[in-house]
Amino acid sequence: MGKMTNKIAVVTGGARGIGREICRVFLREGASKVYSIDRNIGEDQHERLEHVVLNVLERDDIERFVRELTVSNLAIDVLVNNAGITRDGLIHHISSEMWDQVIDVNLKGVFQMTQAVAPIMMNQGHGSIINISSIVGLHGNIGQTNYAATKSGVIGMTYTWAKEFTRKGAYVRTNAIAPGFVHTEMLDSVPDKVLQPILEHTPLGRLGKPEDIANAALFLASEDSSFVNGHVLSVDGGLRL
Repeated sequence: MGKMTNKIAVVTGGARGIGREICRVFLREGASKVYSIDRNIGEDQHERLEHVVLNVLERDDIERFVRELTVSNLAIDVLVNNAGITRDGLIHHISSEMWDQVIDVNLKGVFQMTQAVAPIMMNQGHGSIINISSIVGLHGNIGQTNYAATKSGVIGMTYTWAKEFTRKGAYVRTNAIAPGFVHTEMLDSVPDKVLQPILEHTPLGRLGKPEDIANAALFLASEDSSFVNGHVLSVDGGLRL
């Protein structure tokens, strides 16, 4: 039996990058159903994988999706809030539009998905919520004021929900993962001169891989972490910005 046997998982931003790899690992570990939430349909095909075209900013669509699951008497065992974007620039170059876009997706999107799913988990008495933050949310980074603000905010919500969702005997754990720099499509446009100093400050000497983050998500989603709540797990090779 796999570590996700009989579990139903919802993964936002599941069509590519880290989210796609999390879906793959959950399926490999026996999840009975994985819902990949994204604005676009992913390329992966699996009998237990369902692509759901959904924008995490559209509250009505989120509520409709969750309502369809509850009407079908399906539990939601795991929620991974992974959807996120960057709009980088030094502070004097960040427009109001760049600020609002990142705040909306990275912070409001996480809030809205969790607001819809957490009551279901509390009613069923169990669940694991995993928020994808970032090393930038812990230490900041030049040119990422908006991104750092959202990823720090995600950590603050994680600590709050770890307390809030365990009230009244509910066994709903909330944790976060803070990845370092991971080799995904998001990094393809980053020049080598920017990446090289990062590698030099990473004791393990390499960028992260999507499966590094997916394996951390598997740990937090499974019963292996049954006594882990309100924790931020850094997966960054020891990098210090």
